[in-house]
Amino acid sequence: MKHKLIYTCLLAATLGLSSCDKWLELKPQDGIVREEFWKTKEQVDAAVTGIYASMLGSGTTGLPPLPEYLFIWGEARTDMVTPGFRATSSELDIVNWNILPTNAFSNWRSLYETINYCNTVIELAPGVLKNDNTFTQAHLDRAIGEARTIRALMYFYLVRTFKEVPLKLTATISDEDIKPLAKSSADSVLNQIELDLTTAEPLLPTTYGNIDRDKGRATRYTVNAILADVYLWREKYQQCANECDKVINSGNFGLVGTTTSLFDALYYRGNSAESIFELQFSAQKTNSFHPMMLISTRRWGAAPHLMEMVFGQDATNIPPQEDKRGDGCSLRANDATIWKYIGANDAGTELRSQEQSFAHWIFYRYADILLMKAEAINQLNQPLEASRLVMNIRNRANALEVGLSMDSTSQENMEEFILAERQREFAFEGKRWYDVLRNAKRNNFLNRRYLLDMVSISIPKERQQVAFNTLRDENSLYFPIFLYEIQSNTLLVQNPFYK
Repeated sequence: MKHKLIYTCLLAATLGLSSCDKWLELKPQDGIVREEFWKTKEQVDAAVTGIYASMLGSGTTGLPPLPEYLFIWGEARTDMVTPGFRATSSELDIVNWNILPTNAFSNWRSLYETINYCNTVIELAPGVLKNDNTFTQAHLDRAIGEARTIRALMYFYLVRTFKEVPLKLTATISDEDIKPLAKSSADSVLNQIELDLTTAEPLLPTTYGNIDRDKGRATRYTVNAILADVYLWREKYQQCANECDKVINSGNFGLVGTTTSLFDALYYRGNSAESIFELQFSAQKTNSFHPMMLISTRRWGAAPHLMEMVFGQDATNIPPQEDKRGDGCSLRANDATIWKYIGANDAGTELRSQEQSFAHWIFYRYADILLMKAEAINQLNQPLEASRLVMNIRNRANALEVGLSMDSTSQENMEEFILAERQREFAFEGKRWYDVLRNAKRNNFLNRRYLLDMVSISIPKERQQVAFNTLRDENSLYFPIFLYEIQSNTLLVQNPFYK
């Protein structure tokens, strides 16, 4: 496919944002062609803004917003959601483990569009130094740091979803730059992700001096959070713990909702003291979750077993104790609505309108740091220390005893318990699939049962045996390359499971 000029993309990405109090408002100040655009520091800032705007869905591909992909990639194959009556055939096929190369959600183009914005900033922003004497090296470093961080994040989603993907590190500026590119190995992609993040860390500030920017732009702590996740995926446990400690020891983050509404702080208002990095949807740029999750147009709802088997129900106390993350926060129990994106209060009585559908997409928050560190140090045979971190999360949530009891003397028990706690803590935040896969593949798929147990809950019984047989092939755990990409790029080789 012929790509439009990147400058047109940047302009389109930024023009949709008009809020006077949001940092994403910044627009290009003059021309959109190469000779005119890369002249001033304001134009560099506008190009960086285009990176973030592309993740909100303001790009030029006409595809669903990026968070919709991240939600479906992270949740559709799990035991957390159930398809609604408006679910598409592509979504139903994912649920039923009948994924084909024609599936709409195997199209990775939205992520590569954002990657191209990043590549363009990395490649062309340095030239502005000689054109604008007010553009400092520190300003350039920050722009490069942001671009490298988001590029790394996009590739991290791609490598966990497709395993082997093309590693494109140069900008596609015009049609002349379009060249076929083969897939790179997963290790090569992950090595580049680590390089991007370790390079970006010293270039980025710890604060931009504004709460919206601190939560909506890549900071040094964003790098630490992504790196911790990457190290955990690669079983580099001490490195993971070290990155988590950088965030913990900063003193800039903490758990919210201990004395106030957890739902209101994290999901309704957003940009809480717990947040590390989240996409800044607003009244001027709403998300696509309202029609996805509203009962009258539902494509996705909460799985029916969650209150009983995940969050728990108290049948002994009057009034009953409740996990703060359950009914009225993650979901509305009486109709299985995924509440954290379209609810307006923690009583479960008021919905956001379509015009109010601007719940942020949270990539990382402080609870994730604590639980990633717990998982890492447990793998280093420190289950007692891991249990203390987990208890911080559970105490904040007023968690109930559900299923497996925690044994702080057992590494094996704590591994499973932490996985279950992440299920409760990050319900519908696009993490469940990756969490289960990460734990299942550890030690050469020693705990494949995590996947089997999840599938036994998530799909109809008549399809379970087919799914169990599918799971025996590790390539089935990754998406196919979209058929159009295979047809238009002769160097791409399809995931072996889908040949």
